[in-house]
Amino acid sequence: MELESLKPKVLELLANNEKSATERMHDVCGLLKESVDYYDWVGFYFKNGDKEELKLRTYVGAHTDHEIIPFGKGICGQVALSNQNFVVPDVQAQDNYIACSINVKSEIVIPLFKDGENIGQIDIDSDTPDPFSSEDERFLEFVNQEVAKIL
Repeated sequence: MELESLKPKVLELLANNEKSATERMHDVCGLLKESVDYYDWVGFYFKNGDKEELKLRTYVGAHTDHEIIPFGKGICGQVALSNQNFVVPDVQAQDNYIACSINVKSEIVIPLFKDGENIGQIDIDSDTPDPFSSEDERFLEFVNQEVAKIL
């Protein structure tokens, strides 16, 4: 699937004001998981109030017990502190990795900014080794910029 071709559908889903922001983000998760072969788990985490932790807001994919992630722990927790994209071609090569499933081989996490503040992130797990490219990064940055507009 050409990621660029998904942009209009992302915009359409996010523009549906009859649904809550969380429902629209869930719809985007579903679109991405269904449209991109190597997106096996797609979710949004957000800063949990004033706590130094992330809280899972919505996702599509296998069940996860990781609904709360402390800042600094795992890939998501590291992105909460670094404010930088984090692409992990091989999760087994990461010391600070939280395993969600034995099937996960790689992960990409892109921070979501609102008014210049890192308020959350999109997290994608893949059962495919090293599938993520700079095209995925740019596309997911676009998704996050559009999600920020509905928050």
